Amino acid sequence: MTRTTIKALLLGASVLAYAGAASAEDVTLTIESWRNDDLAIWKDKLIPAFEAKNPGIKVVFAPSAPTEYNAALNAKLESGSAGDLITCRPFDASLELYKKGYLADITKNPGMENFSDVAKSAWTTDDGSAAFCVPMASVIHGFIYNKDAFDKLGITPPKTEAEFFAALEKIKADGTYIPMAMGTKDLWEAATMGYQNIGPNYWKGEEGRNALLKGEQKLTDEQWVKPYEVLAKWKDYLGDGFEAQTYPDSQNLFTLGRAAIYPAGSWEIGGFNTQAQFKMGAFAPPVAKDGDDCYISDHTDIGVGMNAKTAHKAEAEKLLTWISSPEFADMYANSLPGFFSLNKTAVKMQDPLAQEFVSWREKCKSTIRSTYQILSRGTPNLENETWVESANVINGTDTPAVAAEKLQKGLDSWYKPAK
Repeated sequence: MTRTTIKALLLGASVLAYAGAASAEDVTLTIESWRNDDLAIWKDKLIPAFEAKNPGIKVVFAPSAPTEYNAALNAKLESGSAGDLITCRPFDASLELYKKGYLADITKNPGMENFSDVAKSAWTTDDGSAAFCVPMASVIHGFIYNKDAFDKLGITPPKTEAEFFAALEKIKADGTYIPMAMGTKDLWEAATMGYQNIGPNYWKGEEGRNALLKGEQKLTDEQWVKPYEVLAKWKDYLGDGFEAQTYPDSQNLFTLGRAAIYPAGSWEIGGFNTQAQFKMGAFAPPVAKDGDDCYISDHTDIGVGMNAKTAHKAEAEKLLTWISSPEFADMYANSLPGFFSLNKTAVKMQDPLAQEFVSWREKCKSTIRSTYQILSRGTPNLENETWVESANVINGTDTPAVAAEKLQKGLDSWYKPAK
């Protein structure tokens, strides 16, 4: 072997050794999540975009099944084996993780200024002093309708309560379609797509919700009973046997073209786009009367925080800052139409139905579901009780006034507003 050959081999070995050392310095961050339906979006779009700008940091997205996530995550956190970033459910489940010291305080992390207080409310301490997750997306409530049916019957999307019932009456009189696809068997549907959908227009969104938290308003007040009075009138337009109708039944009735209107959460958009063979439109929850301010349930759905015990704090903070950016907001929201960015920088949606939903933010005030923050910590749980009473009111087994009294009595039994 010549000296030149030996030199070349030694040089090659040193280059390989250097390359090995460089790659050994790469930090790998793992993201825990319950959303396994967006695995491809993270792998193919989001992670490559971040890694391209941050050489030396690799990211692995490691979801669990949604029903197993809470238990699996808690076990990993207790044993010290959880990932560096933790996908956060809204409100109490994540607040509990923060209180136990599992989620880091990220209040001052660069990018957090890109979110409003309403956006951050699901991942902030009760006193508002610390934030522990970056808000990623919300879902918006409204109504999706069969555009072909509306065109055929000469119906314009309603803006007021009176116009809404006039449209339902016209659809019912024609007889071709069930006016509205919603059942009460699964209970949550009646509350989430019913009460929490139309209610904010009556209790004035955050104004009413915060007054309820402070004990300045009660569920027996007119503005909280009125949505139930409106819901009670839905009964005549839900079709035969709606009391035994499940959530998947409602979805099928609408996508098969048998119902004209679907009280909706924006999470339906992706599925409906693939299943419905007709043109769809959407309208915001109708206001009580012309000229009223409008409010929408723009409900905080998913965030991401940092494992307080991560060995890669600086790198995890970099990833959180990128997730807080308008670039991430655009990529995420357009990859998952119906899950809307909570970033202050408005995202132009490519999907027309999603764009219709998100456009309501420009003209209406956003709020979150009234039962989610603080008010469902005790027993009876106000969220679950609202499911039951919303179904009872629509079924006609409880009057709006009785339903409101039951809910307030249950809340009074354990909730003492901070004065």
